[in-house]
Amino acid sequence: MRYSARLSDAVHVLVFIALNEDPRLTSDKIAESIKTNPACVRKLMSQLKKGGLIVNTRGHPAPALARDASEISLLDVYDVVEGDKPLLHLDTHINPECGVGVNIQLSLGECFDRIHEKARAEMEAITIAEVISIYQRRIAHLRQ
Repeated sequence: MRYSARLSDAVHVLVFIALNEDPRLTSDKIAESIKTNPACVRKLMSQLKKGGLIVNTRGHPAPALARDASEISLLDVYDVVEGDKPLLHLDTHINPECGVGVNIQLSLGECFDRIHEKARAEMEAITIAEVISIYQRRIAHLRQ
């Protein structure tokens, strides 16, 4: 089973942009940091731009956050890159004639809904500024 890293990569891009001091920040440079190809970064950045999280001018490698990092939550980023995908997924390949199989999935679905709502609330409370602060604290600790 493959898990999506789109949220992680999108946050990586936003933090990279926020911390960047080079006036020319290309998708190649960001891709090198994420260890992916520049086309993937450009696609992700296009989504972030359409979602109102970054601004850039076509043909000019100088992306910027569209809002202050303290005003962009992890939920904002998740909603832009993942849409309305649920965080947790039920197994849809069950025997429909098995009472346990059907009912456990329905029961688990209710539990997943509760978890999903709590996770969304927590993601809304965590901002890109907080992620940057944690990052900077970790870097400072490594330098000691």
